[in-house]
Amino acid sequence: MIKVLVSDNLEEVGLEILRREPGIQVDVRPGLKPDELKAIIGDCEALIIRSATKVTEELLQAAGRLKVVGRAGIGLDNVDIPAATKRGIIVMNTPAGNVITTAEHTIAMMMALSRNIPWATASTKAGMWEKKKLQGRELFNKVLGVIGFGKIGSIVADRARGLKMQVIIHDPFVTAETIEKAGYEAVSLDELYRRADYITVHVPKLKDTVGLLNQAAFDKMKDGVMIVNCARGGIVNEADLNRALRSGKVAGAALDVFEKEPPGACPLFEVDRVICTPHLGASTVEAQTNVAIQVSEQILAYLKTGTIINAVNVPAVSGELLAKIGPLLTLGERMGCLLAQLCRGPASEIAVEYAGEFPEQDLSPVTTAILKGFLTPMVQETVNFVNATVMAGERGIKVSEARAPSDEYINLVTVRARANGARHSVAGTIFGRKDPRVVKIENFRLELAPHGKFIVIHNHDKPGAIGSIGTLLGAHSVNISQMRVGKQEDGDKTMIYFRTDNPIPEEVMEKLRRLPLIIDVMAFEL
Repeated sequence: MIKVLVSDNLEEVGLEILRREPGIQVDVRPGLKPDELKAIIGDCEALIIRSATKVTEELLQAAGRLKVVGRAGIGLDNVDIPAATKRGIIVMNTPAGNVITTAEHTIAMMMALSRNIPWATASTKAGMWEKKKLQGRELFNKVLGVIGFGKIGSIVADRARGLKMQVIIHDPFVTAETIEKAGYEAVSLDELYRRADYITVHVPKLKDTVGLLNQAAFDKMKDGVMIVNCARGGIVNEADLNRALRSGKVAGAALDVFEKEPPGACPLFEVDRVICTPHLGASTVEAQTNVAIQVSEQILAYLKTGTIINAVNVPAVSGELLAKIGPLLTLGERMGCLLAQLCRGPASEIAVEYAGEFPEQDLSPVTTAILKGFLTPMVQETVNFVNATVMAGERGIKVSEARAPSDEYINLVTVRARANGARHSVAGTIFGRKDPRVVKIENFRLELAPHGKFIVIHNHDKPGAIGSIGTLLGAHSVNISQMRVGKQEDGDKTMIYFRTDNPIPEEVMEKLRRLPLIIDVMAFEL
């Protein structure tokens, strides 16, 4: 029985998806204190959270069986992703479940701020009729500066365009061509500050985005600018915003998120022209239903079939993609393991080349599989598809990936490594639809099925070499069950690959190495 712990409130529709699945035990325990959660997480294989649960390194240390954390929502500020990755735990979110809701909330906040709706409501309910005092401003033809052109930022831009605003975009990770193709103007951050009447941020909370809108940024903005933040608390420096509001540089601010949540006594609340909501960006019936369904389905897909969807610490692999590249994942992992055993000493570089008719799809999962296979002989069970890239980086291995044409094979994967100044390589392909084959080791061409235990011998290409091997093994009752011979390209050596019915005793291996035409004998296990 697989145990799934739900530690935050989740819509019933999501819980029902989990409960209907045979072999799944659902434990719904919202509101637990950190020590209480730590005490029960040890036998759970999946954890579903929202924003309340803090998935810390300490909690992960207690989660000995945990395989996956699923966030019903986008933000993962409350998850120690590096700690999860090191432990091989997949971290998923549901980025599409509440993007429309958050974008609509941004537009609503901007309109409410522009038309003084919160103050007008309070004034009217208090028996006043302050039409002149509460005069607002139009959005029509105003310049909206959108910082971040991801899923939410692009929807905000689209909705603002529908309001006939002039939309300018800044995103350092999206090309100007992409932004302009969508029909917007791409600008530098300084130009956005200088031109925008309204500025809204839609970037993740990262080291480089914390305090992005600070005093220096406000100084570059036009007088009377309006600020909207429905992204993450801390992207706008609250102390600097407070000063800018009090000075009149910023005419108004609409905040759905805060540096500390709940914010408690916040100086911004004492300032006129500030409207705020308690992190309601994703809080609609539709959005909560969507993310509950999505996170439940994603968790089940991984637990049942290994399909990875919306993971932030491993390339996503859909069931459809998995069906297409599954054999390549197997080939890549075994080639990596074979290459590691060829290397003498630590590797400094691994280069992966995909040659031939590969479809236009993300092959990074195959590269990850290669790294996993390469590291397995060194660290065994501590490496997996989640943490392989991180562990390679920790070992100072530079990884590169390239594509090239091929006139020999429909598709060919070549992996090269540099270790202690020497270069080693392995190449492989898929026979038929699903049979992985290694077709080249170093500069020797031969065909072998990369699995299990086998022997590889380098020898001088002279008469009697193969016969001496067979005679020696036969004398010790070792039967060769499979053999392939590969000739060195532009050389006078051959490589002999063979499997035996029984393991070869070490003393027989030593005798093999002492045969006259033998250069070296290597045992492999994949």
